[in-house]
Amino acid sequence: MLGYYVHHLSPFIFQLPNGFGPRWYGLAYVLAFVLGTLLYRRLAERGYSEIEPGKVSDFITWSALFGVLLGGRLGYFLFYDWDGFASDPTVFFRVWEGGMASHGGIIGLFFYTLWYAWRHKISWTGLGDNLVVVAPLGIFFGRMANFINGELYGRKTQVPWAMQFPAELQDAGAWSEEAWARAQAALATFPGSAGWTLDRFVVEARSSVELRELLAGILAPRHPSQLYAAALEGLLLFAVLWWVRTRCKVRNGVLTGLFFIGYAVVRIAGEHFREPDAGLIGSLTRGQFYSVFMILIGAGFLIWSRRSAPSKNRHV
Repeated sequence: MLGYYVHHLSPFIFQLPNGFGPRWYGLAYVLAFVLGTLLYRRLAERGYSEIEPGKVSDFITWSALFGVLLGGRLGYFLFYDWDGFASDPTVFFRVWEGGMASHGGIIGLFFYTLWYAWRHKISWTGLGDNLVVVAPLGIFFGRMANFINGELYGRKTQVPWAMQFPAELQDAGAWSEEAWARAQAALATFPGSAGWTLDRFVVEARSSVELRELLAGILAPRHPSQLYAAALEGLLLFAVLWWVRTRCKVRNGVLTGLFFIGYAVVRIAGEHFREPDAGLIGSLTRGQFYSVFMILIGAGFLIWSRRSAPSKNRHV
């Protein structure tokens, strides 16, 4: 029988007493900010930007705060967990519990860059064209952090590279009544686990080989969909947009339109491998449904670009 990797990476870079410590998810945001700033500044230095190189750091900082963080957090509760927010609005501030939506972050950037362009009297589409080039790298680091956390795992599969994620124990919708009864009976056989919560089993699996061996016979093998998303939404989209930005002559708004459409297409494709983390809308996952509107927005940018001034793209 084929043995699958049982995920046991810790969300902590290192852990201090009482469950505190820096997390990989936080480091992902730092890396996205630093690399995004460096690449945006590089584009500005080469003459592609609507803003001067010296102003890039401030622009990226406030874009990350008001666009990505605020928009992503609001988007998560609006699109995926409105009931949880309505019952306890303070959950919005408990960011250490997770909960970010990439669609919300994109919408947040949409409105922040619109304000910034108006405030500084520069081309909004020209401003956004550079931002969308570096944004996929932030998505890449975020998806890698999702993988390290063992969250947003994929659908069941038998492919050789499938993995088993202990966090599945916390997802009641992933189990039939019969399968869950068998799983509970198996968990009860683990020595010293009397009174453990499901969260405790997930945590202990990171350090206990014996528990992972037990879970290997309980959990379903699944697609590592976080890695698919990191490759498609992050690296592939970045490579395409960077090439267009630095090698093709296009009008302002074209790159923004390509980002919206490109992200939506790879997100829709990737969702076929990801276990839905919210109820379906018709036959579509929430991610696929919201991505349809991104395609329409992207098409709008491409149409609008015909009326725009030539961008600061140039051959190098």
